[in-house]
Amino acid sequence: MIKHKSIPKREFNYCPICGEKLLVDSIEGKDRKNCRSCGFVDYKNPLPCVSIIGIKENKIALIKRGIEPSKGSWAPPSGFMEAGEKPEETALRELYEETSLKGEVIELLSVHTHDVEIYGSLLIIIFLVRITGGDIKAGDDALDAKFFELEETPEMKHDFYHDSIEKAKNLIKKRYKLK
Repeated sequence: MIKHKSIPKREFNYCPICGEKLLVDSIEGKDRKNCRSCGFVDYKNPLPCVSIIGIKENKIALIKRGIEPSKGSWAPPSGFMEAGEKPEETALRELYEETSLKGEVIELLSVHTHDVEIYGSLLIIIFLVRITGGDIKAGDDALDAKFFELEETPEMKHDFYHDSIEKAKNLIKKRYKLK
């Protein structure tokens, strides 16, 4: 299992382009560090990550998180996008890494932002995924992985997961016949 240390948020005091000291000015309506010499602006952008509402026969695949944030909580499989990777590719990669399951992306369910101490601001893209194969088992960053009945999901730390599961249930009833 991978152990993560708390990663300090990136904080520039000097310009990474030209080395001049950064100053704070109001830019686009916000106080931002910037370089008056070369024009660099230290924007604080969220890190993109993906979560998967993986469904098979009206059951949802969840993991018990093995690392912070929310270590020990039940949650959908999730992880950070890698450079050059499409969100749908991230979803299927993370599903496999954390549960040993294969799947097919069905639909984008929702997009959220969430701040966590370790990484700062996250942009969380949540997909509905049909599980197409594999035997569920905890992998990579998970302490446990198992299927839960859609109507009996465990308590999760973040409301946006419950909201996405509810949206998935409604979509399944209206549009899809997932097995």
